[in-house]
Amino acid sequence: MARYAEKHYGIHSWRLHPKVIVEHYTANNSFSAAWNSFAANTPDPQLGELPGTCAHFIVDRDGRIYQLVRLNVMCRHTVGLNYVAIGIEHVGTSDAEILHDRAQIRASLALTAWLVDRFHIRIRNVIGHNESLSSPYHKELYAPWARQTHADWRHADMQVYRRKLRRLVSKDNPS
Repeated sequence: MARYAEKHYGIHSWRLHPKVIVEHYTANNSFSAAWNSFAANTPDPQLGELPGTCAHFIVDRDGRIYQLVRLNVMCRHTVGLNYVAIGIEHVGTSDAEILHDRAQIRASLALTAWLVDRFHIRIRNVIGHNESLSSPYHKELYAPWARQTHADWRHADMQVYRRKLRRLVSKDNPS
């Protein structure tokens, strides 16, 4: 990861100092499929480099949360933001599916609220993968990837997610 961080961010470290949380979905229907994808640690198909893709957490459909990577370690989940972002994967195939799954969205919001509090992350920096290019923290030195993003967690769905998150955070911290 240190070599990746140097090439893509000009940073000589694998240590993560979180400022962003990126929400993703797995594009499959089971925790085991997501786990197997990350555990394979296959090189990136374009560059042939390691590490493979990963995420800090996976939120399963039943609301179980699995931590895969320590929170002080960078991991590859969002081009341009891996150096500052915690990645949360949700088992599922669409934003809407996850937003309407009571157990999963409750667990996701609780996890994200805890991370927001622990790392003092602003709710506006809780983003969907599709919003990565608009983050003020976006930085990618490898030019062919500088504008790369994915379709998961579009802006409209993240507005709903952030609204729910704000309600949860304000409920936990009344002013």
